[in-house]
Amino acid sequence: MSQTPSVPPTRWAILGTGKIAGSFARDLAVTPGAELVAVGSRSAGSAEAFCAEHGGAAYATYESLLADAASVGVDAVYVSSPHSHHDAHARMVLDAGLPVLCEKPLTLDAHTTADLLAYARDRGVFCMEAMWTACHPTVRETARLLAAGELGQPRQLRAGLGFAVPADPDSRMWDPALGASAVLDMGIYPLTLADLLLGEPATVQAVGTVDDRGVDTDVAMALAYDSGAVAALTVTMTSHPATDALVATSTGTLVLEAPFHHPPRVVFTPAAAGSDNDSGGPDAREERVITGEEPVLGSGYGNEAAEVARCLAAGRLESTLWPHAASVRLAEQMDRVRHLVGGGPLGAG
Repeated sequence: MSQTPSVPPTRWAILGTGKIAGSFARDLAVTPGAELVAVGSRSAGSAEAFCAEHGGAAYATYESLLADAASVGVDAVYVSSPHSHHDAHARMVLDAGLPVLCEKPLTLDAHTTADLLAYARDRGVFCMEAMWTACHPTVRETARLLAAGELGQPRQLRAGLGFAVPADPDSRMWDPALGASAVLDMGIYPLTLADLLLGEPATVQAVGTVDDRGVDTDVAMALAYDSGAVAALTVTMTSHPATDALVATSTGTLVLEAPFHHPPRVVFTPAAAGSDNDSGGPDAREERVITGEEPVLGSGYGNEAAEVARCLAAGRLESTLWPHAASVRLAEQMDRVRHLVGGGPLGAG
């Protein structure tokens, strides 16, 4: 039976008041030991409205929050600004000597990601990419069972993610200056799942569609592994795909129910013994529902907050669930995919 984990008390600040910041704040409210104490925005009104809903002290600028962090008692800062600003804002927090949990992707490319993480290490300050899938108890247990061989040898993985993004050239999702990219926004999730379940790929190939501003909008990725396994991954900003994921193993089929990056259930169905079960009769195969040792906290953001709290209590500079090397590895894969599909430069320059 899942038990609520022991989580050290952690006082959080949030930089940014967008949709994902709200999701993170709601999950903090149900995470043992977590407390939201401060919120910074680019405007006083936005910060005040956010705090009226979620709590904490409102700050009209990021700088003013960080300057006041010691008096407020901030233990860690969650950065949820647009992709293009992650590097600068994370460095601001690190310069203040405060641990960072920064939204994914950590930066716009692998080189900048590696530099940011080295910057954190050089200062002896914790830094983690906010990869909630890697902290999700059910996904973690699924990865453990696969690695232990309890579900057979994984041979094929299929996963897709995305949705039709409303057309607005000024929105973050379509503006290259703000890091617009289906690969960065959505592709990081199936690539992360493949990394967690299959390991590091030997080869990465991709095809895709790029709009007239250089934004990759629809991408298909093919990955191959030294084990012989393969993965077929897709992302889109123009349609509404199925968002479950399937792993075919040597002994059955594993399904991460939609949305796979924080699945409500993971189910393994053994293959019918000695046949393809084509007799026309009922399928008597027994499903195995996989659950984690810990509960999912809120929608899953609470589990990454709990991971940060445990790391800080242990004096670690990086997470064991999603270490620095994983962030760099995924950034390198996304760089390659965007290069292969012809995506344009990102960021304000």
